Amino acid sequence: MVRSYDPERPVPDAALSAVVAAALRAPSAGHSQGVSLLVLTDRADVNRYWELTARPGPPDRWLRGMRTAPVLVSVWTSREAYLDRYAEADKGWDDRDPDRWSSPYWFVDAGMASMAALLAAVDSGLGACFFGVPPLRVGAVRDAFGVPEEQLSVGMISLGYPSPAGTVGGSRRTVARRDDRLHHGSWAGGPALSDPQ
Repeated sequence: MVRSYDPERPVPDAALSAVVAAALRAPSAGHSQGVSLLVLTDRADVNRYWELTARPGPPDRWLRGMRTAPVLVSVWTSREAYLDRYAEADKGWDDRDPDRWSSPYWFVDAGMASMAALLAAVDSGLGACFFGVPPLRVGAVRDAFGVPEEQLSVGMISLGYPSPAGTVGGSRRTVARRDDRLHHGSWAGGPALSDPQ
């Protein structure tokens, strides 16, 4: 995850198109296609997003770096698109009951679309970072950019070329990689597989 960008290097149209295409072609349950993207490339729009969502006061290190991103991609999803799709005859459900879902696939699919976008960014030589919209600011973002009410905010992806002196990586403190997340055969047992790192 890149947290500081070279403000002098715009994102080429072809690279942005590749990132967006990868996100929109990610799998979706029942081919519901409920994930949507709002791409902000105009500097005024990018600045407007930060004005709407930043905490009052001087920006911290993270925000100073993130504000240098020339492109922001806002990821949205529609629960209604999934409920409508699975109420169609070929799916066998005759109602739109969200309790039928083992997981909220509208968010699962948005996560897959976001990951596809991040990987496409790397393949295009760009840096990227996924981050959340502050919950109390989602309404302001929705209003400012005309996002329909049924759309649920998933997060944002910043895009650009990494700053030569930029910050890449995780949290400021070093967190050891947990080795208890991989299970083989059963949760409690089975031979451990080697961590691919």
